[in-house]
Amino acid sequence: MTNIEAKIEQHPWPPFIHNNTKILFLGTFPPKENKWCMDFFYPNRINDFWRIMGLVLHNKYDYFINYKTNNFDKSKIIEDVSKYGIGLGDVAQQVRRLKDNASDKYLEIITHIDLISILQNTPTCNIIVSTGQKAAESISKITSTEVPSIGNFSSFKLTANREIRIFRMPSTSRAYPLSLDKKASFYKKLLIETKII
Repeated sequence: MTNIEAKIEQHPWPPFIHNNTKILFLGTFPPKENKWCMDFFYPNRINDFWRIMGLVLHNKYDYFINYKTNNFDKSKIIEDVSKYGIGLGDVAQQVRRLKDNASDKYLEIITHIDLISILQNTPTCNIIVSTGQKAAESISKITSTEVPSIGNFSSFKLTANREIRIFRMPSTSRAYPLSLDKKASFYKKLLIETKII
Protein backbone atom coordinates (compact mmCIF):
# COMPACT_ATOMS: atom_id res chain seq x y z
CA MET A 1 0.00 0.00 0.00
CA THR A 2 1.44 3.39 -0.94
CA ASN A 3 1.13 6.58 1.10
CA ILE A 4 -1.36 7.91 -1.45
CA GLU A 5 -3.55 4.78 -1.31
CA ALA A 6 -3.76 4.72 2.50
CA LYS A 7 -6.65 6.86 3.69
CA ILE A 8 -6.20 9.50 6.37
CA GLU A 9 -7.79 8.55 9.69
CA GLN A 10 -8.97 11.11 12.25
CA HIS A 11 -8.61 10.35 15.95
CA PRO A 12 -11.97 9.03 17.18
CA TRP A 13 -12.18 10.98 20.43
CA PRO A 14 -10.68 14.04 22.17
CA PRO A 15 -8.02 13.79 24.89
CA PHE A 16 -9.41 12.84 28.29
CA ILE A 17 -8.55 15.89 30.39
CA HIS A 18 -10.36 16.83 33.60
CA ASN A 19 -10.11 19.53 36.28
CA ASN A 20 -7.78 17.40 38.39
CA THR A 21 -5.36 16.35 35.63
CA LYS A 22 -1.82 16.27 37.03
CA ILE A 23 -0.19 13.82 34.63
CA LEU A 24 -0.92 13.19 30.95
CA PHE A 25 -0.21 9.79 29.38
CA LEU A 26 0.24 9.94 25.61
CA GLY A 27 0.24 6.99 23.25
CA THR A 28 0.38 7.22 19.47
CA PHE A 29 -3.03 6.39 17.97
CA PRO A 30 -5.77 3.79 18.55
CA PRO A 31 -5.88 0.62 16.48
CA LYS A 32 -8.64 0.11 13.92
CA GLU A 33 -12.11 -0.04 15.45
CA ASN A 34 -12.43 -3.80 14.94
CA LYS A 35 -9.68 -4.21 17.58
CA TRP A 36 -11.48 -2.14 20.23
CA CYS A 37 -13.14 -3.63 23.29
CA MET A 38 -14.25 -0.15 24.42
CA ASP A 39 -14.37 3.36 22.96
CA PHE A 40 -11.60 4.85 25.11
CA PHE A 41 -7.82 5.06 25.22
CA TYR A 42 -5.85 1.81 24.97
CA PRO A 43 -8.96 -0.02 23.71
CA ASN A 44 -7.20 -3.12 22.36
CA ARG A 45 -7.87 -6.11 24.62
CA ILE A 46 -4.31 -7.38 24.09
CA ASN A 47 -2.59 -4.07 24.90
CA ASP A 48 -1.33 -4.22 28.50
CA PHE A 49 -1.77 -0.56 29.52
CA TRP A 50 -4.83 -1.23 31.71
CA ARG A 51 -3.28 -4.40 33.18
CA ILE A 52 -0.20 -2.35 34.10
CA MET A 53 -2.37 0.34 35.67
CA GLY A 54 -4.34 -2.34 37.54
CA LEU A 55 -1.08 -3.68 39.00
CA VAL A 56 0.28 -0.23 39.81
CA LEU A 57 -2.85 1.27 41.36
CA HIS A 58 -4.49 -1.84 42.88
CA ASN A 59 -1.88 -4.63 42.83
CA LYS A 60 -4.27 -6.57 40.57
CA TYR A 61 -3.56 -6.92 36.84
CA ASP A 62 -7.22 -7.68 36.04
CA TYR A 63 -8.69 -4.86 38.14
CA PHE A 64 -10.05 -3.05 35.04
CA ILE A 65 -11.37 -6.17 33.30
CA ASN A 66 -15.08 -6.97 33.34
CA TYR A 67 -15.17 -10.75 33.06
CA LYS A 68 -18.89 -10.75 32.22
CA THR A 69 -18.15 -8.96 28.94
CA ASN A 70 -14.47 -9.96 28.71
CA ASN A 71 -13.69 -6.31 28.00
CA PHE A 72 -12.10 -3.43 29.85
CA ASP A 73 -14.51 -1.64 32.18
CA LYS A 74 -14.60 1.92 30.80
CA SER A 75 -16.66 3.38 33.67
CA LYS A 76 -14.30 1.91 36.27
CA ILE A 77 -11.30 3.23 34.33
CA ILE A 78 -12.72 6.76 34.08
CA GLU A 79 -13.57 6.80 37.79
CA ASP A 80 -10.05 5.68 38.73
CA VAL A 81 -8.02 7.92 36.42
CA SER A 82 -10.12 10.92 37.48
CA LYS A 83 -9.48 10.11 41.14
CA TYR A 84 -5.70 9.90 40.61
CA GLY A 85 -5.42 12.98 38.38
CA ILE A 86 -4.49 11.00 35.28
CA GLY A 87 -5.24 12.38 31.82
CA LEU A 88 -5.04 10.39 28.58
CA GLY A 89 -4.42 11.20 24.97
CA ASP A 90 -2.47 10.33 21.83
CA VAL A 91 0.18 12.34 20.02
CA ALA A 92 -1.44 11.92 16.61
CA GLN A 93 -4.61 13.65 15.49
CA GLN A 94 -4.50 12.32 11.92
CA VAL A 95 -2.61 9.32 10.57
CA ARG A 96 -2.17 7.02 7.59
CA ARG A 97 -1.68 3.29 8.19
CA LEU A 98 0.95 2.16 5.71
CA LYS A 99 0.13 -1.48 6.51
CA ASP A 100 -3.20 -2.85 7.64
CA ASN A 101 -2.27 -3.19 11.31
CA ALA A 102 -1.84 -1.25 14.57
CA SER A 103 1.96 -1.13 14.55
CA ASP A 104 3.48 2.29 15.23
CA LYS A 105 6.27 1.32 12.82
CA TYR A 106 3.83 1.58 9.90
CA LEU A 107 1.93 4.62 11.14
CA GLU A 108 2.54 7.89 9.34
CA ILE A 109 1.51 10.85 11.49
CA ILE A 110 -0.10 13.56 9.35
CA THR A 111 -1.14 15.94 12.15
CA HIS A 112 -0.04 16.04 15.78
CA ILE A 113 -2.29 17.11 18.64
CA ASP A 114 -1.86 20.68 19.85
CA LEU A 115 0.01 19.63 22.97
CA ILE A 116 1.14 23.14 23.91
CA SER A 117 -2.43 24.42 23.83
CA ILE A 118 -3.60 21.46 25.93
CA LEU A 119 -0.95 22.25 28.55
CA GLN A 120 -1.78 25.95 28.52
CA ASN A 121 -5.42 25.05 29.20
CA THR A 122 -4.57 22.49 31.88
CA PRO A 123 -2.66 24.46 34.54
CA THR A 124 -2.56 21.53 37.00
CA CYS A 125 -0.63 19.29 34.57
CA ASN A 126 3.16 19.52 34.55
CA ILE A 127 4.00 15.90 33.69
CA ILE A 128 3.73 14.17 30.30
CA VAL A 129 4.37 10.46 29.86
CA SER A 130 5.02 8.75 26.54
CA THR A 131 3.97 5.10 26.41
CA GLY A 132 6.18 4.05 23.52
CA GLN A 133 8.99 5.09 21.20
CA LYS A 134 6.97 6.82 18.47
CA ALA A 135 5.01 8.79 21.08
CA ALA A 136 8.29 9.80 22.75
CA GLU A 137 9.78 10.94 19.43
CA SER A 138 6.64 12.92 18.58
CA ILE A 139 6.54 14.69 21.96
CA SER A 140 10.23 15.52 21.53
CA LYS A 141 9.48 17.04 18.11
CA ILE A 142 6.53 19.07 19.42
CA THR A 143 8.43 20.39 22.47
CA SER A 144 11.93 20.66 20.93
CA THR A 145 13.38 18.44 23.66
CA GLU A 146 15.66 15.41 23.71
CA VAL A 147 14.03 11.99 23.65
CA PRO A 148 14.72 10.57 27.13
CA SER A 149 15.82 7.00 27.70
CA ILE A 150 13.23 4.62 29.12
CA GLY A 151 12.47 5.44 32.76
CA ASN A 152 13.97 8.93 32.53
CA PHE A 153 12.73 12.39 31.58
CA SER A 154 13.60 15.58 29.77
CA SER A 155 11.99 18.94 30.47
CA PHE A 156 11.14 22.29 28.98
CA LYS A 157 9.77 25.61 30.15
CA LEU A 158 6.19 26.21 29.06
CA THR A 159 6.38 29.65 30.68
CA ALA A 160 9.04 31.38 32.77
CA ASN A 161 7.48 29.89 35.92
CA ARG A 162 6.24 26.54 34.65
CA GLU A 163 8.44 23.57 33.83
CA ILE A 164 7.01 20.49 32.11
CA ARG A 165 8.68 17.12 32.66
CA ILE A 166 8.42 14.53 29.87
CA PHE A 167 8.91 10.92 30.98
CA ARG A 168 9.42 7.98 28.66
CA MET A 169 7.99 4.63 29.71
CA PRO A 170 8.24 1.22 28.03
CA SER A 171 5.62 0.45 25.42
CA THR A 172 2.54 -1.32 26.72
CA SER A 173 2.26 -3.33 23.50
CA ARG A 174 2.88 -7.04 23.92
CA ALA A 175 5.27 -6.78 20.98
CA TYR A 176 7.66 -4.90 23.29
CA PRO A 177 9.97 -7.55 24.82
CA LEU A 178 9.57 -6.93 28.56
CA SER A 179 7.43 -8.80 31.08
CA LEU A 180 4.24 -7.29 32.43
CA ASP A 181 5.71 -7.09 35.94
CA LYS A 182 8.85 -5.31 34.74
CA LYS A 183 6.82 -2.82 32.72
CA ALA A 184 4.57 -2.22 35.73
CA SER A 185 7.64 -1.54 37.92
CA PHE A 186 8.63 1.36 35.60
CA TYR A 187 5.12 2.84 35.78
CA LYS A 188 4.86 2.39 39.54
CA LYS A 189 8.21 4.10 40.13
CA LEU A 190 7.04 7.00 37.92
CA LEU A 191 3.75 7.47 39.78
CA ILE A 192 5.47 7.31 43.17
CA GLU A 193 8.21 9.79 42.14
CA THR A 194 5.65 12.22 40.73
CA LYS A 195 3.45 11.85 43.87
CA ILE A 196 0.45 10.59 41.90
CA ILE A 197 0.26 7.64 44.28
